[in-house]
Amino acid sequence: MRLVIATCTVDYAGRLAAHLPRAKRLLLVKADGSISIHADGGAYKPLNWMSPPCTLRMEEGRWVVTNAKGETLTIELHEVHGELSHELGPDPGLQKDGVEAHLQELLAANPHVLEPGLALLRREHPTDIGPVDLLCRDAEGRTVAVEIKRRGEIDGVEQLARYLERLELDGRLRPVRGILAAQLVKPQARTLAAARGIAWVEVDYDELRGVGTGRLTLF
Repeated sequence: MRLVIATCTVDYAGRLAAHLPRAKRLLLVKADGSISIHADGGAYKPLNWMSPPCTLRMEEGRWVVTNAKGETLTIELHEVHGELSHELGPDPGLQKDGVEAHLQELLAANPHVLEPGLALLRREHPTDIGPVDLLCRDAEGRTVAVEIKRRGEIDGVEQLARYLERLELDGRLRPVRGILAAQLVKPQARTLAAARGIAWVEVDYDELRGVGTGRLTLF
């Protein structure tokens, strides 16, 4: 992990063009090759970023990041105020809370409750940006990525969309579609999921455990 605080300008060129004017920012370079640019606000979301696999070329006063699609992120370093590099080592990954972990276990054993004919291929299927909760195959033989949350919110949709983008790079899995499964899916998440072509399912936890008479609803 490398952290650099610098006054910089940033230009992205690819599917569209974007520009960040001169300002003091945090540049974060990770061992997986990704780079992200952060301001002192906006919570955890970067102002711009480049996901791996990508190549970082460091020149005098300038960084140029290029990915396999030919997109580029050019960072002009006007002044470097501080820098820190540290090896973090392997990460054990996010430990889900009891209900979320149990939901994943129950849905892995009964994927058909999410969609008739759905069959499990693998739990915690790895991608270069993190594991997909469930990788499944639908009745028509298509690959389906399932992300499981207690509460389905915008962040969950964004996370699943990123996984789908990475999975689509694997010719053995294409085409890949997604399902967000949660006990409750917020209205904003439903709207974003529809815009991204992602299905969502509200899961009755008690019913999955064999208690109650709630229903599963697929949209």
